[in-house]
Amino acid sequence: MTKLTADINANCELFVTETKETLTVWGLCNEEGDWLSVDSSEFENSEVMPFWSAQEDASEHCADEWAEFSAVEIPLDVFVEDWMITLSEDGVLVGLNWNNQLEGVEKEPADVAKMYL
Repeated sequence: MTKLTADINANCELFVTETKETLTVWGLCNEEGDWLSVDSSEFENSEVMPFWSAQEDASEHCADEWAEFSAVEIPLDVFVEDWMITLSEDGVLVGLNWNNQLEGVEKEPADVAKMYL
């Protein structure tokens, strides 16, 4: 059962707490190796790549227009040290623990990395 709520800031805090415990982050990837990214709902002309702290929450979104995707595990150190640099270079925002309404925070990759210092 999901721990995510309508409180997007609490969901963001949960992301950091859970990923520090499990040392794992979950993203959505298809069979071709393409990771899901979508248009930002907060920032014009920006893309955001969503990630979750629990496999169940990530998997819940693998339906409808995202049915071709599945939840894929990313080690936390790789997420923080490699992904945040690449996403920053590509100008892609990071979505953290979006709930079932696809509501959640969108942060700059550097800000996400700082959450782990």
